[in-house]
Amino acid sequence: MADSVRKVDYFKVGVPNRKGEGARVLAALRNEGVNLLAFTGFPRGRRAQLDFVPEDAAVFRKAAKRAGLEITGKKSCFLIQGKDRAGVIAGIAAKLASAGISIIALDGLGAGNGRYGAILWVEPKDVAKAGRALGAA
Repeated sequence: MADSVRKVDYFKVGVPNRKGEGARVLAALRNEGVNLLAFTGFPRGRRAQLDFVPEDAAVFRKAAKRAGLEITGKKSCFLIQGKDRAGVIAGIAAKLASAGISIIALDGLGAGNGRYGAILWVEPKDVAKAGRALGAA
């Protein structure tokens, strides 16, 4: 089976960088029925940045508003899934490098049962070009 590469929407939220804040936000979204395709969070100065890739952007926006979250407008990234194999992420990086595209960030992981997943960000000006280079749906 070929890898699946999808251009998806993501939303950025800044929260205080304190214990339990991520759990609070994730619980609020869960309680509103938000299904996340991907999520990542990391410290950013004295705050933390949470990036959400929701299955349904409208449901996410409504839930975020109810939770009092200030979201940054919709942006694009890539959700990549496929059969796990040695060097799969290196191959993705090589395709983008050959196309002259820099990767802003990339989170990849083995998903078990011989599968992997990744979320990949490029500069907004490079999204269309990266989509073509990666064969995004």
